[in-house]
Amino acid sequence: MQQRLEHARYIARQAGELTLRFFNHLDQLAVERKSDESPVTVADRETEQFLRQQITELFPDDAIFGEEFPNIEGTSGFRWFLDPIDGTKSFICGVPLYSTLIGLEHEGRCVGGVIALPALRELVWAGIGLGTWHETPQNEPKRCRVSNCSDLAKATFLTSEVLTFDKSNRREAYNRLESSVRLTRTWGDAYGYALIATGRADVMVDPMMSEWDAAPLLVILEEAGGRFTDWKGNATIFGKEGVATNGILHEDVLRCLNGELH
Repeated sequence: MQQRLEHARYIARQAGELTLRFFNHLDQLAVERKSDESPVTVADRETEQFLRQQITELFPDDAIFGEEFPNIEGTSGFRWFLDPIDGTKSFICGVPLYSTLIGLEHEGRCVGGVIALPALRELVWAGIGLGTWHETPQNEPKRCRVSNCSDLAKATFLTSEVLTFDKSNRREAYNRLESSVRLTRTWGDAYGYALIATGRADVMVDPMMSEWDAAPLLVILEEAGGRFTDWKGNATIFGKEGVATNGILHEDVLRCLNGELH
């Protein structure tokens, strides 16, 4: 697992550099729409192809589950989850809060995850029993922790896109949580979860997520002392939704979302 995690960090950095080649020439980037109307670009596809090639060269028996291309079955018990550009809407608008995500699973258990933020030159990663680590251009890798905020009324709440609460018929849940916290911002996608893991925000909720979005987050949040669950409190990457907190606030957030906190 540790060998794969080291490789994941390496190729996440390399993939990030690939995205920057496109990010610096956005006027030449053609944007297409997938069947669900979400945007996709040549940058998404070329970055995922690069990641797949790097994984199969070193670990040919591993399975790969990615956003842009068909799944690859494996026999080793390891499975890689890939999101080449998480936050494509930010990416195509020239906003540097997009990321490259790699999640690692072994025998059905999430064991590692990497969030690379290429335009910010940041990397957040974790492995089971290894802690969560944060790298920046100014600092060598250092272990990071979630915040110690214990009062929901003083918390900073993040989400990727408010409209998704409308699409999932959960706008009332959003309104309840927004009215319960100190500050609400849409510093979203995986960037927001990185803020939770590094103690710079306290709560993040998304009502719509895919497996490749969530795959790195469970390990990263838990190893940083926090929690990542679905809206029922199950620690899973397959819930199609996500709640991330510093752990202290988690039950209050769940009760608030489900209308049980008064």
